Amino acid sequence: MSEKEQLKQLIDRLPEYKIEYIAKLILGIEKTDIAEVEPDEWDLKMIADAQANNDGTTVSLDELLERDGLTYADL
Repeated sequence: MSEKEQLKQLIDRLPEYKIEYIAKLILGIEKTDIAEVEPDEWDLKMIADAQANNDGTTVSLDELLERDGLTYADL
């Protein structure tokens, strides 16, 4: 099922008062003209650097503080 179909089903389940909020949001998005541009050399370098430095793992705040010898009080 496409995202568009999923969204239609979700809207059908919403009460009327919530549909007003969704309608305003969608109308605002529709009016927004955001040009999609191809990444330039700087963008491509930043993407490559991020991919090289990110192995997909996460570190909790507690782990990060412990690793750096800090506590919540230091924040």
